[in-house]
Amino acid sequence: MALTNMKVFNREVQTATIETLAQMIDKFNGASGGAITLTNAAFEGDYRYENFWKGIHTAIRDVDRYATNAAQAATNLEQLQAIGVKVAGGFGPIQWEPGQLAWVQKAPGEAVEVISRNLAEALLQRQLNQAIAALVAAIEAGTTNTCYDGNTGPLTYADINNAHALFGDQSGLIVANVMDGAQYHSLVGQNLANAQNLFQASGVNIVDILGKRVIVTDAPALRETPSTTTNDVKVLGLVAGAATVYDGSDLITNIETTNGKERIVTTFQADFSYGLALKGFAWDTATGGKSPTSTELATGANWDKVATSWKHTAGVMALAFNK
Repeated sequence: MALTNMKVFNREVQTATIETLAQMIDKFNGASGGAITLTNAAFEGDYRYENFWKGIHTAIRDVDRYATNAAQAATNLEQLQAIGVKVAGGFGPIQWEPGQLAWVQKAPGEAVEVISRNLAEALLQRQLNQAIAALVAAIEAGTTNTCYDGNTGPLTYADINNAHALFGDQSGLIVANVMDGAQYHSLVGQNLANAQNLFQASGVNIVDILGKRVIVTDAPALRETPSTTTNDVKVLGLVAGAATVYDGSDLITNIETTNGKERIVTTFQADFSYGLALKGFAWDTATGGKSPTSTELATGANWDKVATSWKHTAGVMALAFNK
């Protein structure tokens, strides 16, 4: 396999990966109802700042026309600021011997397809898992404002409904529930036992519960294994735009072919970045810092609530003991 062919190979890997990932993003966004949005919009710098106006509804007041015309404290018109953070990652190195492809008469394009598809799938999985972990951490930090604790287990439809009720008259903003496969099948079992028709299939991994879409994904943050607390099953109820993953627009791939061993060896490696932002929250630039790890993203203290009301944040969560 000539070095000139490997240069073409490298260019094809990057193009195929970006195209495949874009297709996967479109499919996921459509199925999830926009609760967790994966976008190829660019993310510049370490942080992304978004300003929005603070509500001034509390400025309304009573007036007594017969009372002394005393001074009245003013309500300031203010802007709040949500902050997203850029996350870095890598893929590989992936190693193979060019002679292997020639020996089994495989074209370089087949290796391109294998690498690009796995990179795109791994990147999508990482983005989704980190977004869910950040949402769990930020929402759980809200305690009784955003979390309903049905700790006797197992988690039921009533628990999910009680979690939604924490948003009160704003519960209609919740568009999707997020749970892992085990919890989904637990609810299916309850459905069968109660002879109720609560599910309506609308896709391979998207169903309908309580009038909301359900994203079924085995994200580690949704279940503590092994169980360490009484609240180790977690189901999110998310509003539209609860989490947004931005494209860092800097997928860098490199292929190197080296000598010095009995057979020629080729390695592939990729660097990438993307941004993560949560609705109603600001990444704490002081405690969380730049280029955070997965653990730091999943730390509630690193996400500061900036929305005036918890009802204007990313959503709610139901907690239960895993039985």
